[in-house]
Amino acid sequence: MKRLASFERDGLIFDVVDQGPLDGGIVILLHGFPQTANSWDALSPLLHAEGYRTLAPDQRGYSPRARPRGRYAYRMSELVEDVLALIKTADPGTRGVHVIGHDWGAAVAWALATTHPYALSTLTALSVPHPAAFMRSLFTSRQFLLSWYMYFFQLPWIPELALRRLYRSGNPGMATKMTAGQPEANTLRDLTFLMTSGALTPALNWYRAMPFNPPSRLSPVTVPTLFIASDADPALGPTCAALTRDYVTGPYTFHTLPGVGHWIPEQAAPEVATLLKPHLSR
Repeated sequence: MKRLASFERDGLIFDVVDQGPLDGGIVILLHGFPQTANSWDALSPLLHAEGYRTLAPDQRGYSPRARPRGRYAYRMSELVEDVLALIKTADPGTRGVHVIGHDWGAAVAWALATTHPYALSTLTALSVPHPAAFMRSLFTSRQFLLSWYMYFFQLPWIPELALRRLYRSGNPGMATKMTAGQPEANTLRDLTFLMTSGALTPALNWYRAMPFNPPSRLSPVTVPTLFIASDADPALGPTCAALTRDYVTGPYTFHTLPGVGHWIPEQAAPEVATLLKPHLSR
């Protein structure tokens, strides 16, 4: 077995951070918006200490050699197939891997668990609930207002123009709010990457592809699931978290981190590692 620096699917090449013992159980770490694999730098060493091998890809649109044009190329079915390609590359026998996702990475993890449960040993979602629970909460709580940025991101080219102007002005405003609650160094890291790497439009295309991803197509999750939310998340309210239980028929654990914002992998890595220990050992 060897380290993976990248993997390929349909002519696209995805960069991967492969760390930990090579013979350890495989944990796939899926980042969200507007981050990359380095968002897992605080949590990964804690998993390595428990004997796990972590594979953290820069997902579609974030890896420089995996940036197809057009929003349709970023629909959920394609994002799921990307992760399946990584699993098949790292674990050809498909014995089942652990998948942990944050933000958009959690949405991909939920979809993967419902469509290809055989590929997973466990599912862990950080911050983002089951997509169907999220959709229900839009009409039963203030989640519709909390998700204002998702509607803005649907517009063509205007979000790119606004974000670039705000970033270059030295007073990022709305751009800074995307990483509110993060340490300043992490905020600068994520926004600089987004604005200067060519990833801005591809990253926004994840949002623009949402009309192609009807949650009603997702069946209940049967694999052992851990969902970790936080009570200081400015983008996700408690209703969608509570509703998620309705969409998991397998073993389910739900935990809310007090005083933690949206960026759980970096703000609460030790707490997450503690919760993961019994979950991953199922």
